[in-house]
Amino acid sequence: MISNQFKILKIDLSSGKGTYEFIEGRDAFAGGSGLAALLFNIHGHTDRPWDDPDQPLIFTIGPLTGYFPLMSKTVCSFKSPYHNQYAESHGGGRSALALRFADVDGLVITGQANRLSCLSISSSHFQVKEAHYMKGMDVFRTGRMLRHMFGNSGHRSILRIGPAGERGAPTACINVDTYRHFGRLGGGGVMGSKNLKAIVIIGDKVFDLPTGDSYGKLYQNVYRKMTATEIMHKYHDIGTPVNVASLNEVMSLPIRNLKQTTDPEMAGITGERFASDALLRNHACSGCPVGCIHVGYVRERFAKENRYFYLQVSYDHEPVFAVGSMLGITNCFSVLGIIDAVEKVGLDVMSAGVCLAWATEATEKGLISEKETLVPLGFGDASTYRQAVHHLGVGTNDFYRVLSQGINEAVKHFGGSDFSCVLGQEMAGYATGEVFFVSQALGFRHSHLDSAGYSYDQKTTEKDADRAVEFLVQDEKGRVLLTSMVSCLFARNVYTDEVVSDCLKSLGYNGLAVKLESVALNIQQLRWRLRFASGFNPDDVIISKRFGEVTTVKGPIDMFYLDALKKEYGKRIKAMALAAPP
Repeated sequence: MISNQFKILKIDLSSGKGTYEFIEGRDAFAGGSGLAALLFNIHGHTDRPWDDPDQPLIFTIGPLTGYFPLMSKTVCSFKSPYHNQYAESHGGGRSALALRFADVDGLVITGQANRLSCLSISSSHFQVKEAHYMKGMDVFRTGRMLRHMFGNSGHRSILRIGPAGERGAPTACINVDTYRHFGRLGGGGVMGSKNLKAIVIIGDKVFDLPTGDSYGKLYQNVYRKMTATEIMHKYHDIGTPVNVASLNEVMSLPIRNLKQTTDPEMAGITGERFASDALLRNHACSGCPVGCIHVGYVRERFAKENRYFYLQVSYDHEPVFAVGSMLGITNCFSVLGIIDAVEKVGLDVMSAGVCLAWATEATEKGLISEKETLVPLGFGDASTYRQAVHHLGVGTNDFYRVLSQGINEAVKHFGGSDFSCVLGQEMAGYATGEVFFVSQALGFRHSHLDSAGYSYDQKTTEKDADRAVEFLVQDEKGRVLLTSMVSCLFARNVYTDEVVSDCLKSLGYNGLAVKLESVALNIQQLRWRLRFASGFNPDDVIISKRFGEVTTVKGPIDMFYLDALKKEYGKRIKAMALAAPP
């Protein structure tokens, strides 16, 4: 399994044929984010539209996958239907371990199936199988059917899309093993454009662990740091929704389409309230001892004679923000009900919630009416939001088909750009201030996890654009290294460069281990080169008026400082894109 070459399985859906490729470059691109960019550079087309059949859909893992705790993520890259630029999304579940045990470092899918199909792969086979009978199926029913069709429970990962993905919606996600997702920038729409309903990865091979004491001792040391520190308390006990209360306290929680940043009513959807009232159990990605996935329940009556069934719904901070505080929903069970509706149709929950928040305010301002929305949208009305989610996912009418392309597209048709809560794509659940707004708006993935801009806002009151941007660039580089391993970013404080280097050496990747700084920079620059080559221009990114109306615990947003940050960050990432390859 340990090799300085990447082993890649390339599948052409148009022909149903596949080949293995062996590619050099481990010491320059590591894996994960680096390998995904390398493969897109080889197989992708920056000058063609996202839905060109020859455009690849890429899944990659890293050199530490399967060998160390929390090396549990898979990187998915593609040309995004959201903005027609190179994009990257990260997902967990069993996908990374399944790819490792299927004996590949990467999966490249090109072409377009003649009819809706399912792709299955293992270490010894691959098959493109017609699945027209799954057309229109929701994500959960699709998963149940595929679990019956394929064995190897526990060694198998199922990636699938819902109705939103089938019709190519730019806000559609790829569901991974029920509780995880490749959520942002429209990977589900890419699968739909290829007539690919699902991917089943069967990890049916075994591999030996390194012999000797050094690997075992290092593993135990890393494991101990993961489970005996604040990581376990924060992410296992209450989980990421612990952020709701703290952000609300410091006036940094987006509420009712970012009209507010704090509200005592949000006490009903804090992580603590979910834990005390709605939590059923914890769940974990494969290879993770922390178990940050929290699964709650919703009880729903299906008959008048007090007959109920129970929905099991996973929740994190971002879904709770997106369909909770952003929609003015203050009851944890109502939030879970809306999350469940989002999951069924296969939408990215952050985009879905923020899109509906925009639509609600657009209704208030008279830009649209119930003629467009089909249900009377109003902040706090959970039942109508569940109906609206269904309309958004299936594209019931022209309004919902446009809105499912993202708010940027909706404002072209209906207006309302001033209160558009878009930072590159629909915003994440932080309203901490200028540095975060710029870091998400111009960040590579438009993700709060691209860098710790939200943390920088909370730790400093100074307004030094050069210093802030230097922090963002360097922090991004460190995270790129981890996403090339591929680590869950919750483990970033444990996996220092020194620890990562030791882990690589224990597996025999000595060349890579001694040049992490240069490798991280190389990957960072390649990703930005691909992004700019496919049309990205930081000058085109607009941060709407609504973000300038925000007040945090530090006071009102300083628009001059925000503009200075945006200009400086744009200069820095453009310079990386123009840097000569090593």
